[in-house]
Amino acid sequence: MQHPVRQLLSLTAFLALAVTPAVAHESQHLDIDHVVLISVDGLHAIDVQNYIESHPHSALARLSSQGVTYSNASTSSPSDSFPGVLALVTGGSPVSHQVFYDVSYDRNLFDPSNTSCSGAPGTIPTFDETIDLIDASGNDLNVIDPTKLPNRLTADGRCVRVFPHDFIRSNTLFEVIKQHGRRTAWADKHPAYDLVNGPSGKGVDDLYTPEITNPVGFDATVSVVCTVENDDLKVNAVVNEIHGKDHAGNPVGRRPAILGMNFQAVSVGQKVAHDAGDPSRCNPADTARLLGKPGGYLDGRATPTEVLAYGLDKTDASLERILDALEQERILDSTLVIVTAKHGQSPIDPGKTNKPGGIENLIAGLSDASSPPAQAIINAPGISEDDGALIWLADQSLTQAATDYLNRHATELFIQEVFSGDSLKLRFDDPRKDGRTPDLIVVPLYGTIYTGSKKKNAEHGGFQRPDTNVGLVVSNPRFHGRVIKSPVETSQVAPTILHALGISPEELQAVRREHTEALPGLLGEE
Repeated sequence: MQHPVRQLLSLTAFLALAVTPAVAHESQHLDIDHVVLISVDGLHAIDVQNYIESHPHSALARLSSQGVTYSNASTSSPSDSFPGVLALVTGGSPVSHQVFYDVSYDRNLFDPSNTSCSGAPGTIPTFDETIDLIDASGNDLNVIDPTKLPNRLTADGRCVRVFPHDFIRSNTLFEVIKQHGRRTAWADKHPAYDLVNGPSGKGVDDLYTPEITNPVGFDATVSVVCTVENDDLKVNAVVNEIHGKDHAGNPVGRRPAILGMNFQAVSVGQKVAHDAGDPSRCNPADTARLLGKPGGYLDGRATPTEVLAYGLDKTDASLERILDALEQERILDSTLVIVTAKHGQSPIDPGKTNKPGGIENLIAGLSDASSPPAQAIINAPGISEDDGALIWLADQSLTQAATDYLNRHATELFIQEVFSGDSLKLRFDDPRKDGRTPDLIVVPLYGTIYTGSKKKNAEHGGFQRPDTNVGLVVSNPRFHGRVIKSPVETSQVAPTILHALGISPEELQAVRREHTEALPGLLGEE
């Protein structure tokens, strides 16, 4: 009879031989030198599935056939663009980076005009196209105008401007990768995406942010055709960087270890009620063909309209350009390509769209609008609303009364659920201790958008499934195509990228705080 210890050792050796190849068969033979991270804003998981089925020879189908498709991936909640991109590059949620919206509220900052930081703090930090520097002729210069930024009081009594990168409270993978001596690059839709630089302000070596929405001029997002042309600027930048240049095409001698961009065409194609392109500014033939046609989907099965199909097709063609550039440089095998989305869009079903107006305006129309809790909401110093509403009250002692009021009028206000008090603290920090966390989070009924605008038929920023269930494909030619249906989050992308590049994910503060794991089924983590 064999000794029990020897039996155990033999069993251990057998398991090692049996299990190791299955667990590490890809990571042992895969050297990743570069990562291309793509956010196709608005891209739902169902869009990925439908597009691959109807376009089996597309770039997206190619990526999926050589990668892992996560069909049950969720982006940040709330699903605004800022927390959405920060999930991808910090590995965390507002619990760590403390950013809820691009236009939110902070009880500790001062208005841009208050350059002495005097009086009581509390202001709405606005980090969108409205902070761009505009010249005398109305041209957007694609840089931030510091005079439009909020102020904060430093520990030594100075009143200083708060740039977007100053606003986040956890580092980004760009900072971590750069600290390891590697080059970094990113392209996005507003100069406000200085945000991704991280608290150091220096995380991205080559940050390119061609403004898509001139706040005093032409807004490309009224048309999917015009939006595609803005996306093309960023695609050109990424292709240049793959060829060892900067975004403008100037040689720099080395490629970024991490590079990528966001696409807006799909998001715009989903949102516009009708395409309103300007043939004098955008592709005349395509503009004429799509002008006045509806955007979004034809049904609840996510069948795209002609406008949205245009955005999907043009985005897929751009993905093909990026893959071609990687092949030309012979680095596709050593590159991890990740296609996902900062946010989805809600609703998908056009028959569910309900735009009753802002929640404060709805309350103002109720018979008891003069009551203290109603007035507390109507006059709240901070309300961010799209297909959800975040509310910061002036008097936090009225939080419970305001919650009860909203629940009492849930039918008139199209409310599904209200988070506040203990239910809110289960997900985020205590609003009474943290100056950025909202006092109330309103989740409306599916399809409700708190707006009266007739220009859009869908929005993002809420908590509904179409908002959060985004596409996620992680691809490399050495992967075998498969689908993982287990729930994952886009915050797992950041530690996955660092792991692929041979850097400890623990160097990300949000990963340490929230214990974010790398995506399953990749790089030896079957």
